[in-house]
Amino acid sequence: MKELDVMLERFAHHALPDACPRQRRALEELLSLPDPVLAAYLLGESTPPEPHLAALARAIRAYVANEGGSALF
Repeated sequence: MKELDVMLERFAHHALPDACPRQRRALEELLSLPDPVLAAYLLGESTPPEPHLAALARAIRAYVANEGGSALF
């Protein structure tokens, strides 16, 4: 989904410069998920069972909402 790619790119551009290695690994893990699963997590349709991925998905949604981003989130 191109829209999700744009949102993730903007979040990564904002968050990665200050991210610690653990946070970078969490983002890599999230991005390795199949697109339909990733979309469901980022759209808030479901929650990752892993607490660190659930927190990251919430952070991405919050960043996009506060940025005035797409209504996708």
